[in-house]
Amino acid sequence: MPAAGKVAVIGLDSATPQYMFDRFAEDMPVFTALRRKSLWGPMRSIDPPITMPAWSCMMSGRSPGELGVYGFRDRGAYDYGPLKFATSHSIQAPRIWDEMTAAGRSSVVLGVPGTYPPAPIRGAMVSCFLAPSTQSRYTSPPGLADELEKLTGGYALDVEDFRSTDLERVSQRVFDMSEQRFEVARHLATTQEWDFLSFVDMGPDRLHHGFWKYCDPDHPRHEPGNAYAGLFRDYYRALDRHLGRFLESLPENTTVLVVSDHGAQPMVGGLFVNEWLRKEGYLVLTEEPAGPTPVAQAAVDWKRTTAWAEGGYYGRIFLNVEGREPQGTIPAAEYESTRDLIASALEALPDDQGQPMGTRALRPGELYGEVNGIAPDLLVYVGNLRWRALATLGMGKGLYTTENDTGPDHANHGDTGIFALSAPGITPGRADGLSLYDVAPTLRELLGLAPQGSRGSLLG
Repeated sequence: MPAAGKVAVIGLDSATPQYMFDRFAEDMPVFTALRRKSLWGPMRSIDPPITMPAWSCMMSGRSPGELGVYGFRDRGAYDYGPLKFATSHSIQAPRIWDEMTAAGRSSVVLGVPGTYPPAPIRGAMVSCFLAPSTQSRYTSPPGLADELEKLTGGYALDVEDFRSTDLERVSQRVFDMSEQRFEVARHLATTQEWDFLSFVDMGPDRLHHGFWKYCDPDHPRHEPGNAYAGLFRDYYRALDRHLGRFLESLPENTTVLVVSDHGAQPMVGGLFVNEWLRKEGYLVLTEEPAGPTPVAQAAVDWKRTTAWAEGGYYGRIFLNVEGREPQGTIPAAEYESTRDLIASALEALPDDQGQPMGTRALRPGELYGEVNGIAPDLLVYVGNLRWRALATLGMGKGLYTTENDTGPDHANHGDTGIFALSAPGITPGRADGLSLYDVAPTLRELLGLAPQGSRGSLLG
């Protein structure tokens, strides 16, 4: 198959197959029509299915282990301090736009997570929601920021405080941000020179986290008849209209890929992982927290502590190893047996009703062929990601809660996103077994870039 002249990637963070392919298919005539002429299907995300690093894995073909990035925050050293936020500097592997720049070809990159601070590329880059504000240097070239401010009257990096009880504000901001993101994408697509264009709308993710229990009758905390019951349908209809206008702005025969980095699912509740470690005797404090306290600020007795955790969509267990951590307690010879004990106990832990929880405790060396940076000793999918891993101490709620420790939240990530590729000469139809790692080699073939790695393109 010949390389396409132009390739546009439309990223919808957290867009899920059950909504895009099924429940709202009739409400999304543009996307459904695009899908009929596409190679499409559910797409398995990475482990862990987290926005950062998923988009960088997608655009490089590398695993989190190869990148050395395992989430929004990672250990910077073998110490007991707080985790460090990942930035674009954390991604050392070239992504598609870097390969295009090296080949002397132009790209437009808009809002793709993992691009702050923005890198100088041949073309234009508007960095992601991790930029602290639009007062920071969030575009390359820098002057592009003034152009966006004039176009939008105030460029939105993200929905501020999207985990909030101010539902009216959050819902309006999600709708506004998606409309603006597609407007900016149309502007850049028609004013910039490019062979490759990639942008990401964070709207679906923010909507899912803020409103899943209101919109999904199967959510365990659903409130029948609530004022936001139709919000998902309204949003996906609006998203489809934005998609239609954007597609109309593209040159004829542009290859189009619509993709998400992961899916979403109802959040059943949260497990206080550090409180569980305390209960099991693995984590020891010298004094009780006076209130909600991050583990990095707690009075931990490191000389008597075996393990501690950091939380989020998945849990990260770190072992306190002799010769590795400053006050390590686990002899190196007992590392594997200790890790196995903790993993087995977590996987056997029942839920708050005494029923099997389905937790998975994963070892980096088994997930990745290469492990760089400082990976967690265990990656823990509590309830197979239907429960959030909560690291906060001193909440006074036992081991289980129905809430999040960082604000209202009703959804957790799922391991399956979406994929729909419409390209000249492609054979349309549903494809099973799609992987996020298929994207980069396929883009390279479409763009005429040199293959990398052993994984082949979906184009055969």
